[in-house]
Amino acid sequence: MPLPDDRSGDAVHDPYAVTLDTLRTTFRSGRTHGLDWRREQLQALRRMMSEHREALSAAASQDIGKPRPEAELAEVFTVVQEVDALLDNLERWTGSRKVRLPLTFQPATARLQHRPKGVLLVIGPWNYPVQLLLSPLAGALAAGNTVLLKPSEVAPAVSSLVADLVPRYLDPEAVAVVEGGAAEATALLAHRFDHVVFTGSQRVGRIVMRAAAEHLTPVTLELGGKSPVFVDASVHLRTVAQRLVWGKFLNVGQTCVAPDYVMVTPEVHDALVDELRRAIRAAFGRDPRRSSDYGRVVNDLHFDRLLGLLEGTDPVIGGEHERSERYLAPTVVTGVGLDHALMQEEIFGPVLPVLRVAGVTEALEVVEANPHPLSFYVFSEDAQVRSRFEEESLSGALAFNLPVAHQSAPGLPFGGVGGSGFGRYHGEHSIQEFSHERPVLSKPLRPDTLAMLYPPSTRWKRLVNDRVLTRLMGVRKDA
Repeated sequence: MPLPDDRSGDAVHDPYAVTLDTLRTTFRSGRTHGLDWRREQLQALRRMMSEHREALSAAASQDIGKPRPEAELAEVFTVVQEVDALLDNLERWTGSRKVRLPLTFQPATARLQHRPKGVLLVIGPWNYPVQLLLSPLAGALAAGNTVLLKPSEVAPAVSSLVADLVPRYLDPEAVAVVEGGAAEATALLAHRFDHVVFTGSQRVGRIVMRAAAEHLTPVTLELGGKSPVFVDASVHLRTVAQRLVWGKFLNVGQTCVAPDYVMVTPEVHDALVDELRRAIRAAFGRDPRRSSDYGRVVNDLHFDRLLGLLEGTDPVIGGEHERSERYLAPTVVTGVGLDHALMQEEIFGPVLPVLRVAGVTEALEVVEANPHPLSFYVFSEDAQVRSRFEEESLSGALAFNLPVAHQSAPGLPFGGVGGSGFGRYHGEHSIQEFSHERPVLSKPLRPDTLAMLYPPSTRWKRLVNDRVLTRLMGVRKDA
């Protein structure tokens, strides 16, 4: 039987047909399946990141106004850290795993085998244009796949640099880059892939999922959302404020796991706002506009959207802005209702609403009234409070006393739940996400212990089988 063709048109009318045919031919050849090839590609990716660390950081800074030290840490080092974890554990994470079989199957053996899925499409976002494009690439290569990368058109310097570097370091018949915007992404999604990874908005995530459904293609969607924070009176507020300021205003709030809003108990509300003011000044000075550690909003469209969200509010901290350079000061807003625009959509910028809540119960009600968040941050030293959030909330991740950092830990899966996305990657979880875990069962032909199951069902067979089943299905001692 001929293998299905993944093309939607011939090469004359479809600029991606030849590229995709090459990727699929490479995968079918088996070249990417061996651990030696996977290890070589990961090592080459690491060299690329190391040798072009400054260029990649500069490109990210140029595209979205990200401070260079921040870009180097969040964009480059995070990918290197991911690659190192994969290299250190590649054989163990990709190896087969034995599985016990019931007595009725014996003698027999079973194991789970990780098989690469095939050709993956990775569509990267603009807010972390290096990290969120190349971290999934690392996992896909470690799993033995071929990959087509689609960088964000909103980060053109990164897109151009990645398109130049990738074929110089990685197997050009196994990894390809397609630049462009929505039209190019739409054309790519018309093809059959074996897995699609998309990081971005819920609106575009739905488009990606609909397109993938046409080919019954599995997807990994990282969609962000409103990641809440809860703070109670049991914590050291100065440290809490410092960590919130770091996590919120990193990349000027343009981070999918950034704290989106803070719920605080009444007795420490005013004190927390004061500490936030202190922490902002300590981090960025009296005039954050002059700080080399404070970035800019990515473009005019997002800048205007943020100003629209602030309409009708009276910020207690910040609010100053300059459209010509897309500068919006670190801003804290209090007294907004749950029906305000700031509480209705992901802010994705340097604006932090602070809300009073009576306690844990009200905080949980606020969060559960919205789609499950990508991250949930709880600042509390009370064990019972922590336990309630563990038992009564659902989110992609739950972190106590520290925002954002979990997203860059190779040992922790990164992913959402429900409206914040699904699927997960990082470290071993990337191998699981981008592989098919296939069960492999083996049973010798002799002795044939299944003979009692074959028809015809004689009286003697029924008697024996009934006794065996009665014994196996008897009441357990722990029941």
